[in-house]
Amino acid sequence: MKILITTDLYFTSTNGVVTSVRNLTEGLREKGHEVRILTVSNKLESYKEGDVYFIKSLPLGFVYPDVRMPISYRNYMIKELIDWKPDVIHSQCEFFSYQFAKRISKLTGAPLVHTYHTLYENYVKYVIPSERVGRRVVKSFSRYRLRKADVIIAPTGKVEDTLRGYGVKNHISVIPSGISLKQHHFRMDPEERMIKRRSLGIPEDHHVLLSLGRVGAEKNLSELLKFFSKALQTNPKLTFLIVGDGPDRENLQKLAVSLGIDQSVIFTGMVNPKEVQQYYQLADVFLCASISETQGLTYIEAAANGLPLLCRQDNALRGIVVEGVNGYQYTSRNDFLEKLDRIINDAQWRNQASKNSEEIAESFDTDHFAERMEDLYKEECNAEECTSVAQ
Repeated sequence: MKILITTDLYFTSTNGVVTSVRNLTEGLREKGHEVRILTVSNKLESYKEGDVYFIKSLPLGFVYPDVRMPISYRNYMIKELIDWKPDVIHSQCEFFSYQFAKRISKLTGAPLVHTYHTLYENYVKYVIPSERVGRRVVKSFSRYRLRKADVIIAPTGKVEDTLRGYGVKNHISVIPSGISLKQHHFRMDPEERMIKRRSLGIPEDHHVLLSLGRVGAEKNLSELLKFFSKALQTNPKLTFLIVGDGPDRENLQKLAVSLGIDQSVIFTGMVNPKEVQQYYQLADVFLCASISETQGLTYIEAAANGLPLLCRQDNALRGIVVEGVNGYQYTSRNDFLEKLDRIINDAQWRNQASKNSEEIAESFDTDHFAERMEDLYKEECNAEECTSVAQ
């Protein structure tokens, strides 16, 4: 099949949408499909890199970091993609690139598949201070925007429930976003792990708690810092490793100082994506307080690296965190502290939870994801009587 993927984001390595797009592309190509990507350029110039088409754009950082707006909706590269005649168009973002997806779908007759990655209720506060007004805007926007999609992909049941609550009537298929686990099968040897920990200033006898991903207010890291400060009062041999960067980093560093825990918290900033598995393996427990995730690929990465997980309770964690098997979900500070203490003080449970996490992560591998998407594309193509569906 000829598959066109459209996305607003393609550069930011720590973004879940980008990770999902790249994993899907790789999986589909391995199955013999021809895939092209249409995205927004990071500069005032349109260009191509292989099968990726970049449309010139302007920055909209005042709205949200990394957001850019294309300034050419009738670009010559759009015509090239129309002439290519894709069998399926798979949109990954609701904003700028979605306009391209709709136009190409209309002019080629290709079915429009759309994945709803982001729960905007958790982000709209950046531009609309009122939570009630923001939710109403998101609800109306989502329902109106998605009405032309032939099928909507929800990464989890949580997203499907949210969209139904918005009044979205389209067919919705729940398909978890796959993740390439190849690099996460790599394991550092004990000596290499010790050297890496020392280089970051982590004491040898400390248990390391890890947060990895974009450092934004919606990730609720301030809660984890506050809870961590309480945990240190009963167990001073803890280090909190925060890997990644984002707009909330400076605020969090100031919070760590004000809580008097800055000597026990390490901010690494952005790290090389090719080395990210090393940082997971420096840790003993993966932490997350976010409730903004639609699926949370970092949860799966952490599990694939054999980490027990301790996360704020959220429906997005169904099937990823199995209570008492590979981790726990918490609902309050005391619940967090009790479960963290249980994990830290039970080495036998941690060892078994590590194995359980690895097994659970395997079910989210890219191969399964690409296979399910391939089946859905074929169904949509048959429904639209596509002419070039190929094995």
